[in-house]
Amino acid sequence: YTEKMTFPQQRLRRLRKSGAIRRLISEITLSVDDFVAPLFVREGISEPQPIASLPGVFQHTRDSLKAEIDQIRNLGIPSIILFGIPAEKDATGSGAWDPNGIVQQAIADCKSAIGDDLVIMSDLCVDEYTDHGHCGVVNDDGSIDNDLTLDLYRKIAIAQANAGADVIAPSGMMDGQVAAIRQALAGNNNLETPILAYSAKYASGLYGPFREAVNVSLENSDRKSYQQDWRNKREAMNEIKADLNEGADMIMVKPAVTYLDIIAQARELTDVPIGAYHVSGEYSMIKAAGKKGWIDETQVAIEQLTAVKRSGANFILTYFAKEIAGCL
Repeated sequence: YTEKMTFPQQRLRRLRKSGAIRRLISEITLSVDDFVAPLFVREGISEPQPIASLPGVFQHTRDSLKAEIDQIRNLGIPSIILFGIPAEKDATGSGAWDPNGIVQQAIADCKSAIGDDLVIMSDLCVDEYTDHGHCGVVNDDGSIDNDLTLDLYRKIAIAQANAGADVIAPSGMMDGQVAAIRQALAGNNNLETPILAYSAKYASGLYGPFREAVNVSLENSDRKSYQQDWRNKREAMNEIKADLNEGADMIMVKPAVTYLDIIAQARELTDVPIGAYHVSGEYSMIKAAGKKGWIDETQVAIEQLTAVKRSGANFILTYFAKEIAGCL
């Protein structure tokens, strides 16, 4: 059999024969430095609340959040992204830009506790704060008012920057959101805060556990009029180019594993840093199958996260951050 193999085939076989050799010559290496840990902080609770569809993930109090970020820092994870759940929601999501809102307080807590040892990203959207669960102002006919929503995003950006956010990450997929945020920050004498734009965010069926995490009704989950059609690739490239032209410093593709082709094409399109969000549904499917014993949970998680990096992402937002950081 060996004699019938070509020299290239023999070479590949020799270079796969031990774990040490495979590690030595690997093209892509997954590192703790690649991770951003998504964290939830909720107003009005006295102890962390487990999220049933996201095993191992919690809605934190401000105090438990500080303990969590201390663990994250000790694992060497370089960044977190914060999502807030207010005690009260309204039609415009006013808690999102309240200087005393839950995320603004949590940002300030984190910066006070750890300074610049951790990059604090803040998700900029209103879906967690609105009583209807959409990412913008809803008109009487049920449509989303893009321009009125941009006015809200400007206020949120200023509130988050003033609280000390290191990176602002608009996720609402409103047209012109990056330009509006960049202008608002400039008008607030803030030219230094990077914008991580959710540029290619698809109207995916994989967000269900996240919506439980932020107490958003799944009945109001249809966002196809402003998030991207999962059948389209060129649309994503146009959205990415638009965000870069408006002043985005980094771009994101969401979800990650289901859209590896989009990450790869985005990498060919631009040399700015690319983030990819390994979303709640991608995480929960691995957890559920692992619990059943159908897959090796850790191996599959590492395999998927490595695939995301191999496709061209610089960093990965993942609920596996702590778990896989411990393995690595």
